[in-house]
Amino acid sequence: MAASMARTCSRLFRFQSCVRRKLSPRNLAFNEKFHSSPALHSGLLLSLNKRGVLKESFPEDAAHDQLARVLESGGQTVYCGFDPTADSLHVGNLLAIIGLLHFRSAGHHVLAVIGGATAQIGDPSGKTSERERISADTLEGNTHSIRESIQRIFTNHELNFHDSSAKKKMGTVTVLNNMSWYKDWNVVGFLSEAGRHFRMGTMLSRHSVQSRLKSEDGMSLTEFTYQVFQAYDFYHLNQIYGCKIQLGGSDQLGNLMSGHEYIRKVCGEEVFGLTLPLVTSSVGDKLGKTAGNAVWLNRERTTPFELYQYFLRQPDNIVERYLKLFTFLPLGEVQGLIEQQRLDPGKRLAHKRLAAEVTKLVHGKEGLESAKRCTNALYNSSVQALEQMSEEELQELFHQAPFHELLLEPGSTVMDVCRRVQAVPDGPKGYRMVTEGAVWINHTRSDKPEQVLIPKVHVLSNGLSLLRVGKKNFYIIKWLGL
Repeated sequence: MAASMARTCSRLFRFQSCVRRKLSPRNLAFNEKFHSSPALHSGLLLSLNKRGVLKESFPEDAAHDQLARVLESGGQTVYCGFDPTADSLHVGNLLAIIGLLHFRSAGHHVLAVIGGATAQIGDPSGKTSERERISADTLEGNTHSIRESIQRIFTNHELNFHDSSAKKKMGTVTVLNNMSWYKDWNVVGFLSEAGRHFRMGTMLSRHSVQSRLKSEDGMSLTEFTYQVFQAYDFYHLNQIYGCKIQLGGSDQLGNLMSGHEYIRKVCGEEVFGLTLPLVTSSVGDKLGKTAGNAVWLNRERTTPFELYQYFLRQPDNIVERYLKLFTFLPLGEVQGLIEQQRLDPGKRLAHKRLAAEVTKLVHGKEGLESAKRCTNALYNSSVQALEQMSEEELQELFHQAPFHELLLEPGSTVMDVCRRVQAVPDGPKGYRMVTEGAVWINHTRSDKPEQVLIPKVHVLSNGLSLLRVGKKNFYIIKWLGL
């Protein structure tokens, strides 16, 4: 099934109708043993550690250089899960995808598992209350959207960031839905098969469980079993795909441990968990939909321009960390950018490069160009940028602005267009607003009410006009009959 879908979707991907869970990071104590371990002398692990992409490893009691030896022995399979609890991933999830991209670039095979099943259970990690149940239709739509988003980002990475001349061949990418291996189970069969390998004392000791048991709402049985399902996911992927490594946010450490223990009990194989650090906002808040500050990875939710501006506006003290985490720039180049910015902070070279690299990864080269056009049009009052913008871009940039389609009649004036879109009141007051300079068309003040609209001045070559009245009232006009 995976092979047939690859032929119809993309040569870059092998798809199955299978999808898993989102891993969201949480602060845990810094694990010195991990960061000083011999495993980090492995080239990939050492590089990821220097970038700050890795936080902790599991198991702690194993020889830490064992993982390095496994990675250096040949291509391994690594997985990370994303629960489709919304129709888009967000910047908080992006680091997990970047972790998979680093492993893929090093020649390892990666599994992106969308949690069509586990999203219905609900991960209690980092949550103060149980999430609302998701309808089947919503879940299906979310799963489809997230699969497309993951595919787009992996494609953008291969096209824009991977050195095709590199000697090391990139690993494969497989996107799965964990509903595919749960849909034929029944409750009794699953508990009989998997449940007998889990100890209640261990499950109750998990941080995600303890914090919820102490809360006012407590914890449901459904949420309590989440770690069983994530553990079984790891086991299934280990048996079917030979997967030995799971990536997850730092709040997933307990779930990773459950998977390791389950696999060891059932088949005696050694597997590993690697956690990623918490990514926070400039004020220390976790990035994500639960925190209410999500910056989304789908264009319908957060436009390329908004994503670009989000990273462009990061405070100076966080830019170096974000360049290491969210880009693939060599660390020497990162240090060079930081030094250039220190010498000439006004140019904000580090911020601009950060914003450009992330936008290009998420939305591709065209998305980056769109973000730059919108930036120039809005902040630099560039008429040329306006002329190059599409109708979609204008509506994204001024998403609260009314959109009008008007027939361009011969002799139409500035006053005519203002009244046709109801930008100014009728009568003398509206006329006075124009003469007093309150009206701008395509970044140019239009204070002559009887001025006939001039092509390439009032009506751009792309058939659009941007009308502004006052400081914040925008109107987008698409001219018909040109």
